Parts: sequence; C-alpha cells; structure tokens
Amino acid sequence: MEITITKYGAVGDGSTINTTHIAKAIKDCAESGGGTVYIPSGTFLTGPIELKSNITLFLEAGATLLFTDEFDAYPPVSTRWSGYECYGFSPLIFGDSLTNVSIKGKGIIDGQGKAWWKINHKLKQGQPYSTVVTEQIRERNQGLLDPKSTNLVEWDSQFLRPPLLQLKNCERVTLEGVTLQNSPFWNTHLVYCNNVTVHDVAFKNPSDTPNGDGFDVDSCSNVRISNCHFDVGDDCLCLKSGINEDGRRVGRPTENVTVTNCTMLHGHGGVVMGSENSGGIRNVTVSNCVFIGTDRGIRIKTNRARGAYIENILVNNVFMEDVFCPFAINSFYRYGVDENDETMTLNEAIPVTEKTPVVRHIKLSNITAKNCRAAAGFFYGLPEMPVEGILMHNIHVEMTMDPQEKGGEPDMVKEIITMAGEGIYAKYINGLEMDRVRVETRQGPALALDEVKEAEIVNLTMKNVHSNTPVVTVKHSDDVFLSGRQVFQLEKEYFSKENSSVIHIGGYKSGVESR
Repeated sequence: MEITITKYGAVGDGSTINTTHIAKAIKDCAESGGGTVYIPSGTFLTGPIELKSNITLFLEAGATLLFTDEFDAYPPVSTRWSGYECYGFSPLIFGDSLTNVSIKGKGIIDGQGKAWWKINHKLKQGQPYSTVVTEQIRERNQGLLDPKSTNLVEWDSQFLRPPLLQLKNCERVTLEGVTLQNSPFWNTHLVYCNNVTVHDVAFKNPSDTPNGDGFDVDSCSNVRISNCHFDVGDDCLCLKSGINEDGRRVGRPTENVTVTNCTMLHGHGGVVMGSENSGGIRNVTVSNCVFIGTDRGIRIKTNRARGAYIENILVNNVFMEDVFCPFAINSFYRYGVDENDETMTLNEAIPVTEKTPVVRHIKLSNITAKNCRAAAGFFYGLPEMPVEGILMHNIHVEMTMDPQEKGGEPDMVKEIITMAGEGIYAKYINGLEMDRVRVETRQGPALALDEVKEAEIVNLTMKNVHSNTPVVTVKHSDDVFLSGRQVFQLEKEYFSKENSSVIHIGGYKSGVESR
C-alpha cells in the first residue's frame, strides 16, 4: 500500500501541526498489511511520530519533517538514556518491537534542537527546570537505579532530552538516503536492534550541540553502515552497550558491525567505542573511511566501573587530516565516573572484578594521518588489566610542525597528560606489534613505551630524527624487540631505556642481541 500524508490533510507550510494526520496515515498503512507512507516536498511541522512494523517512511527530495520544540508534546516512554534503562521524553521518531521498518528518501528530518540545548545549558549553570512531562518522568523513574554517580547533568531535573530518532527492539531496520539534523540529544539511536542496514545517510548537528552524537549503535547485532556522512558536535559514530551495573544486568553486546566508505567531518571522535560498554563490544570492522577535523580518529574509552570487553576491532584503509589524535585507547577514562570512588584514579593495580574492563585484539593497518595536533597515538590500559594485543601495520602519521600548537589531552585519563606534536605513547600494554610504521613528530620520540610487555617493533622510522632524541624510549618495560633499517643505522641512538629488563636488538644486517 502507498499513502501520501497530504491526502490525510497534512499541510507542508512549516506552521501547521500535522501530528494526527501523519499518525493516521501510518496506522492505516500498517493495518492494511504494510507499505510506504510518503512525505512530499514541503515543510511539515509535527510532534512525535511512532512507526509501525512493515512500514517505510519515505521523504521525497525537498521534503522536511520539522519537529515542534514544545517539550510537553513528547510524552514519557520506556527508553535507554545514556546507558540506563529508564523513562524519558519520547524520541521525535520512535519505534519499539518492530519488524521490517525503514526510513528512506532524500528529504530532511529536523529536530529543532536549539530550545532543548538552551535548557541543558541552564542546568549546567545550576538553574532548576521543570515541565509537566519531567514530573511524569520523575514519577515513572522512582525505584530505578540512580545513576547520579555518573555525573549526568539532567538527572536531578529529569529533563532527559530525546534523540531525534530511536528504534528499540527492532528486527530488519533500514535507513537510507535521508538527512537527520539538529537533534535535541543524540541524533540517531538504535538500541537492542538486529539486522540493520544504514546507507547514504547524513548525520548533522552544530559543533556546540550538547551530547550531539551522530549515530549511536547500542547493544545491536549485525549492523552494516556504508557511504554515510557525519558532521556533528560530539562523537560521529559511537558503539555502546549500556553502563555499569545496568548494562551488565542487560548483558547484550554490540557485535558484528561493519563500517565502510564513510566521511567524518568534525566531531569529538570519528568511530568511537564506549565509554558505555558494559554489555560488551566485539567484532567490528572499519574500512575505507576519511576523518577530517575530528578530535580523535579511532577511539576506545572505558574505565574501572564499566566491566565487560571491547575486542576484535579491525581498522583498515583510513585517511585522517587535522585530527587531534588519530588513535586513542583509554581504559582510565575519567568522565562519567563516581568522583567519590578512589579506585577510579588509583595508580596501583586493584583486584580484578566484574567491573574490570577488558580491551584486546585491536588491529590498525594501512592508515595515513596528517597534520595531527596532540599525539600520533595514545594507548593507556589498566595496571591490573593491560590492553592486550595491539597490532599496527603500514601506518604513516605526521604531526603538525606549527611551533604555536599548544596541543592538549590525547584522551582523558586519570591524570591530565598534555601533548603537542608528539609521537605514540603506550602504557600498560601487553603485546604491542608494529610493522612499517612511520611517525614524524614536532618534538619527542616516535614511540614512548611505559609499563609495556612483549613489544615487537619492526621498521618503526622517523625521517626527521631530532637531535639528542631517540626514536624509541623504553621505561619500566620487559621483553621489547627492536629491528629494522633505522635500528642498524642509528644503533645506540635509536632508543633509550630506563628500568627495563631486556631489550632485544635485531639490526638490519646483524643478528639479534639483548641489552
């Protein structure tokens, strides 16, 4: 069945509210067995839209769905908000427990998020805020797990801003061709979905959008993302699976995800995993993508409260430019934690429990990054649970040579570490393999190892070696193997070591010796 919303009385003048007309069109289409609901060219103002099974919502070129910014038009619904199962404002487009649901076309879906962002800024300044719906949300959330320990700005007010699009517990989901922009909170959020195809979609938010992620894949399986464009105010594409006890209770991972042929223009991270990873994240491939101007490129973040795992991540054929740090793996992520929990920032190893996250089996290959500003890479595990198995092959990173670059934090670990135009920093890592990696720094070595075990560094080079600065520095590390042409050429000037037991040297022409 094919239905056009204008036949149900919808008017695309940008000021007439069309909520009931669109709902009636979707209802009739679903009751007839399914089909396509067409949004023709024009600007159709509406309140929340609830999708049904076996429905395609199709926006023609020139069509805009413009959502009202009257907050109380969005009643409370059961959702997952910032990793917690709770109630919140209804997403602007919403679907729960559906099969065969699609949004397609060349039109625009606009959340008019500015009014929502203003309230978020007021809450950050300590100003109170309440509406009829926030009080309804508060009543429904009584008795649920209190997430205050994660420093959520909105929790006291219960002004739990909605995503522009959320599909929950859905099977066979397709998003294709449309532009989603100006979301009140996260732009697009899929949670507990299976068999998802997202193709040729544009995710857009202004750079100052609070929590303005582009696309959040949350405890979903078998997801294919291709030919999409991101230009947002937070993480571009983010893989999540719930937070802390609540995420471990649900225990549903995000798994079997492919990302290819995407462009990321601005955002806190290009492809990000975590920090809400308490159900696990595994089996992810990223290929043939371009990141321009994102703060970080590939980013993995977790901490001692999350537990679960992030594993089996393959990244291949990626170009980055003007990023802050192209690779960041951080098991000590300091945001969203209970500031009264001293274990979050302890230097010493603590007992391994269900809260201890495992990060392992990360492969990065065929990647070029130019004009990076802070660090060429930043890998930081936990003393009780080092990151295990990082492989880097055929990678070229050029740092900015601008002497005025002040840099900053490559990632937010327990202490503030500021870097500017520097190389790869690795701490608490077991099993680091590098082969044909070239790093050009403005200052400092290409690679700094600290508390690293079993590192095999083959053909790590700097074309422009700084005077009185080794290519590799090694501290408090064991079983480090260095080999390649530049090791032979520079000999003792290639590396320095401090409190490290054994460094194996395999020269370009020589055999292997230990020092």
